[in-house]
Amino acid sequence: MVVHETLLSRLKDKTLVVEAAKVGSKWAQNAADGTRFDVVNPATGEVLASLPALSAEDARQAVVDAKQAQKLWAKRTGKDRSVVLKRWHQLWIDNADDLALILTCEQGKPLAEARGEILYGASYLEWFAEEAKRIYGDIIPSHAENLRILVMKQPVGLVGAITPWNFPNAMIARKVAPALAVGCAMVAKPAAETPLSMLALAVLADRAGIPQGLFSVITARSSSEFGKEMTSNPDVAKITFTGSTEVGRILMRQGADQIKKLGLELGGNAPFIVFDDADIDAAVDGAMAAKYRNAGQTCVCANRIYVQSAIYETFVEKFSAKVSELKVGNGLDAGVTIGPLINAASVAKVREHIADALDKGGEIVVGGGVSDLGPLFVEPTVIRGATATMAVSREETFGPLAPVFRFETVEEVIALANDTEFGLSGYFYARDMARIFRVAEALEVGIVGVNTGLISTEVAPFGGVKQSGLGREGSRYGADDYLEIKYVCLGGQEV
Repeated sequence: MVVHETLLSRLKDKTLVVEAAKVGSKWAQNAADGTRFDVVNPATGEVLASLPALSAEDARQAVVDAKQAQKLWAKRTGKDRSVVLKRWHQLWIDNADDLALILTCEQGKPLAEARGEILYGASYLEWFAEEAKRIYGDIIPSHAENLRILVMKQPVGLVGAITPWNFPNAMIARKVAPALAVGCAMVAKPAAETPLSMLALAVLADRAGIPQGLFSVITARSSSEFGKEMTSNPDVAKITFTGSTEVGRILMRQGADQIKKLGLELGGNAPFIVFDDADIDAAVDGAMAAKYRNAGQTCVCANRIYVQSAIYETFVEKFSAKVSELKVGNGLDAGVTIGPLINAASVAKVREHIADALDKGGEIVVGGGVSDLGPLFVEPTVIRGATATMAVSREETFGPLAPVFRFETVEEVIALANDTEFGLSGYFYARDMARIFRVAEALEVGIVGVNTGLISTEVAPFGGVKQSGLGREGSRYGADDYLEIKYVCLGGQEV
């Protein structure tokens, strides 16, 4: 059980990498049955660390500890909680370089992107540390002279969280920050591919003075047993999950008997629309940001690029030229802009989508193959002549593949954009103000980027409609998902 020297030798603070799970108030070095799993660098195949494969029983113990810690935490003032969370935030900032290095080694994204994720995640902690002091209720004008009506907001209690591998720092930040800010506790399960990032944050939580038991990190190969425990345990008030729509449906079914409160951020199939009045160069830059960040492994990634006929060829030419400049490689190497995909299944899906597109008349303009750097490296790819018959028009690729569709009218492209079960995000480029409002209102998504390919920020609500999820993360609306509203009717008031 020795952390790989490649990682340790680069860290300023080697204690941020731990081969243990945080179960309530204790660090668990081993699972009860002794089983462990390896964390592997997708760029090199090297084993970075070995972690205990914990059971549902371990998660249950974490819930017991969290329940006790939450009651005391909720009694503290918003200002008290804010002070502790700000200390935690500062530790994220102070250790940003090490946290980014850990993230790149276990997830693969370029180091500059990883550092950006650390700062992005920290911004949620800072935001909700401030919001901890602003959980306002209401006094409502009464319907009777002798009554007074009060509305209180109180923490839901204990939260079970499951996070994905694509943004292992940011996704837990968007959940744990509002939960702790309003007075909840959290028992979290990171993806088996990328648990080291969340564990490092748990180390910093201890240093910041987050009460013991308030934030647990349960490590395991699979999330299924953890999910069953969280959805069936009556002491868990809410489940928050970021991941596939398929797993979101499973959690909804499992939690139905207890009417479990859910926050779900699920799959996407984002349209990226370029109208003929758009600034084409700006649209190309926006498409690059929306498509190829994290090698296309983002839930708000531009999955379908629609370009109006009059500018189609010009856009494809300029876009392809930009894509050809991307540098594929190990995220630790200088100048790399595209890292490896997370696993072989992800590579297989991208290749299947490329093959399907070619079978149905598409043409590769750039890329199309697996890089000779290793089995998980895929060349950034652009396909022209994409059509609605292709799998990529219906399924989320989650990789560096950009199909470019041609359209004629506003009505046509809105219908195409909305022809999906998903509704997380959408983008479009246009100059005409009437068109901008019309399209923004017509797109069936929770987030719209107009003349920009970067939309995520802690100050705005993040979440989807249709089968892309429930609830919102970030902004003042993000705190509401961790609060219950209580109506208090005061009688006996003198008239």
